[in-house]
Amino acid sequence: MFATRASRRRGIAYVLLIVASLMLLTLSGTGVLAPLRAGVAFALAPIQTALADLTRSATSIVATVGEIDRLQKDNRDLQARNQVLEAENRRLLGLASTNQTLSELLQLRSTLDYRTVAADVIGRQTSQLERVISLGAGSDRGISVGDVVLAGGAALVGRVVEVGPNYSRVLLISDTRSTVIGLVQTSRATGNVQGQLGGSLSMNQIASTDKVTLGDEVVTAGIDLGNGVRSPFPKGLLIGRIVDLESDAIAVVQTAFVEAAAQLDKLEYVLVIVDYQGGIPIVPVPSPDGGAGQPSPLPGTSPSNVPIELPSPSH
Repeated sequence: MFATRASRRRGIAYVLLIVASLMLLTLSGTGVLAPLRAGVAFALAPIQTALADLTRSATSIVATVGEIDRLQKDNRDLQARNQVLEAENRRLLGLASTNQTLSELLQLRSTLDYRTVAADVIGRQTSQLERVISLGAGSDRGISVGDVVLAGGAALVGRVVEVGPNYSRVLLISDTRSTVIGLVQTSRATGNVQGQLGGSLSMNQIASTDKVTLGDEVVTAGIDLGNGVRSPFPKGLLIGRIVDLESDAIAVVQTAFVEAAAQLDKLEYVLVIVDYQGGIPIVPVPSPDGGAGQPSPLPGTSPSNVPIELPSPSH
């Protein structure tokens, strides 16, 4: 009985729903339900707006995350390109500096009356007592012991003291064992330019009666040593300029401090004069640090009055 009654109620409800649906379909075309639809739409408008805003926010968040990822990738790509450009810029700057140095050496070569060989600096040996550079050219290029070495502007670098088949070693003028007879351009005063501890240069034994001024250029004097011995250095090579003076009113000599014209600690390329013959014989003696191979001047002379001491540097 209960099942029959429940079935009857469901059937009645189903019939009523069908009738209501038919009535709504019939009335929807007449405009009678328009106010009802408007009222429902008005009631649901806040919810629809909120749902639309939520959808837009979610879409915006997804788009923003995607944009951030794209910008990060673009930033990484730009950083990588920037590093490549910086490396290329450094390479080009290095090439420009090298080209300028080589151009200066070529210009210098055209002004010299001697045959020269260009060589690159492949090593440096620097200490308080020793300042020597190694070149990537040797006897295979015609270089021999005693050859004079120059930088751009005819700036004196030093003298070759050791030669191998494809390398050579140069004693810099800033080495404590180096002495060059210098000439002050303006007053023609002469003195011994010697390397000092730390790589500076001093010009000693200048007569106190000679006028020496700050900024004066000092060049190689090219003075023969007597007894047919030619100067170790051609005349007129630029040694440097005077930056300080030390004198005493009662002294018979004065001392000038010279700034080397060549950047001796930054040399990359040099010119070696291979057909100039000069200097005095070399007699090997123990070096200051106990090693063998240091040269000494001829008997009866002292290091202060010879043009240069040529060691055979220890290995």
